[in-house]
Amino acid sequence: MATVALRRPAALERSIAGVRLLEFAGLAALVALSLVLRTTALHVHFWIDEGLSVGIGKHALTEIPGVLRQDGSPPLYYMLLHVWMKVFGDSEAQTHIFSLVAAVLTIPAAWWAGRSLFDKRVGWALAGLTAINPFLTSYAQETRMYALVILLGTLCTACFMHAYVFGRKRYRIPFGLLLAALLYTHNWTFFYGLALVGVVAAVYRVTDNRRALLRDVAVGFGTAALLYLPWVPTLIFQTMHTGAPWATPPSLSTLIKSPNLLLGGQSGTFVVILAATGGLAALATRSVRDRAVLVPALATLATVPIASAWVLSQASPAWATRYLAIALPPLLLLAAVGLTRSGKIGVGALILLTASWIYATAPQSKSNAHFVSESMAPHLRAGDLVVSTQPEQIPVLSYYMSPKLTYVSPFGVQHDTGVADWRDGAAHFDRTGVDTQLLPLIARMKPGQRLLFVKPIAFKPERWRGPWTSRVIARTMEYEGILRADSRLSLAAIVPQHFRLPGPNPLQGLLFIRRHNG
Repeated sequence: MATVALRRPAALERSIAGVRLLEFAGLAALVALSLVLRTTALHVHFWIDEGLSVGIGKHALTEIPGVLRQDGSPPLYYMLLHVWMKVFGDSEAQTHIFSLVAAVLTIPAAWWAGRSLFDKRVGWALAGLTAINPFLTSYAQETRMYALVILLGTLCTACFMHAYVFGRKRYRIPFGLLLAALLYTHNWTFFYGLALVGVVAAVYRVTDNRRALLRDVAVGFGTAALLYLPWVPTLIFQTMHTGAPWATPPSLSTLIKSPNLLLGGQSGTFVVILAATGGLAALATRSVRDRAVLVPALATLATVPIASAWVLSQASPAWATRYLAIALPPLLLLAAVGLTRSGKIGVGALILLTASWIYATAPQSKSNAHFVSESMAPHLRAGDLVVSTQPEQIPVLSYYMSPKLTYVSPFGVQHDTGVADWRDGAAHFDRTGVDTQLLPLIARMKPGQRLLFVKPIAFKPERWRGPWTSRVIARTMEYEGILRADSRLSLAAIVPQHFRLPGPNPLQGLLFIRRHNG
């Protein structure tokens, strides 16, 4: 019996090709819009954390994991940045573009996530929100890992939902690989992991085949665990010795306002809450499973990472606004589903959200470290001293000034200027002092030798109450008092002299010259 191969009609082929072309054009338009919004601050000078990124990334690839025992972070971003800088360079714009690439890739990733999980409307809504989200706009132009976290988080959330909410087994291993990549990118992935476990528990309560679910969990989560296992000894060491000694317990108002930071302010939060409430209510009416699993899953993924981080930070402070990047992908997914399931309210909310976000820009100033460095560098010669009472400033100062200078922190001469040593930070401060560090340094200075003292300006004292930061300020006052009072030193210049409009992370440089042997 002969078989006949059936072919699609030519008109259908053209129709499919036309749809694909329109989809490609739509994604290209969103990417173009994103590039317009996210290329206004590519040349903005580095601040503390970016100096650390470049400093760590400049180490040999095989050295980076060991260097991070001092820093407290996982290695994936820094290793990727190392490769990027080898190819493209290490200037502000060149390294910012690495984050920009991650942000741009998140747009088609979001489109796929929304479309494959739900439908085309959710896909386009999620891609559109991703293209203009102010939080991502800011971190798409910063030499830090947060844009990469959002890209990986978008893909990981989608694969998790496919594998464990919708029961599509082929997504288990991709989920495990992406979860491992997230763990190797930022430690707040553990808070995201708590949300994943909560969703799995909800599925477990309603599933008819719990044994199969547990096997699926073993495959996906087991893949991530096996890949992450080699890093666990370093993680344990970091947990015991680094942490976030600069942090203080976040207030309740910080928790309440945290969605504003991700959603472009209070108006954005209000719009998303309104749309999400309506959208989830609509989903809950579709089926018992949607009401018991899908709705709680979306809500859990969007809220638990933030809430659990806040709770743990009460006992072991580790809260920072930028770390909320891990919560943005599920929060945007919740918003996209809500906006597309809320009827006319959702359309109106989407218009309001777009109008609110489209004008958001990245910071045009992050620190005056470049200004202080450029102003003082012409007055310094090889062997002169740069003393910073804030050790984490040394990587960015050394980036902008000569490597032939001698860089000194309260812990002594910094032979590796690319990394800050956070290990047992408060105790390290307490083991050192002006008599063991600063006074011997001044005594060894030769006539004519120069010392640039770089100090942080604490315009907001409430931000300097952590175990580390409070000691930085105390040591700064001690150092400045001794330097100004020492008859062997002459104060030659102060930059800047006044702070009329202090920018973020302000520094001041005081240049001293050794006058005589005394």
